[in-house]
Amino acid sequence: MAKWVVDQSHSSVGFEVKHMMVSKVRGKFNAYSADIEAADLADLTTATIAFSFDVASIDTSSEDRDNHLKSADFFDVENNPTIDFKSTSITKDGDDYEVTGDLTIKGVTKSITFEVEYGGKGKNPWGVEVYGFEAEAKLNREEFGLTWNAALETGGVLVGKDIKIKVELEINPAA
Repeated sequence: MAKWVVDQSHSSVGFEVKHMMVSKVRGKFNAYSADIEAADLADLTTATIAFSFDVASIDTSSEDRDNHLKSADFFDVENNPTIDFKSTSITKDGDDYEVTGDLTIKGVTKSITFEVEYGGKGKNPWGVEVYGFEAEAKLNREEFGLTWNAALETGGVLVGKDIKIKVELEINPAA
């Protein structure tokens, strides 16, 4: 098994959630790490994958909202500094994959499946082989203890239950 690293300058970890039942708020985690081992990334079924997102690095383009998300109302970053994922199974579906694993948010661990699209491989200008993947999963934030909300006068709530996690990765062999 070879070790692989995420090229963070060509990758992103983001999310989106409904706001006021009518629009979406998008955000990202600016700091994250990954531990990826695989015999061959062209066949992701040979891989084991672990990710950790630094919750303090959350960025929704609103400092007030980011601070609220870091508070005990949401992620409680002081007591839960990371969101962690560890794969438990990877299956191939045509050219794509389903990566199932344990996701831990705010001390709660649940199984989640990412739909993963293999983007291909190539060599960068320095002769290093790189692989590209896009992954998406949907989760109910309330199942992870993220239950804060506010009722709207017009009906509905301020923050939607469903969160989409979107990950775009460029992966290189570890040096």
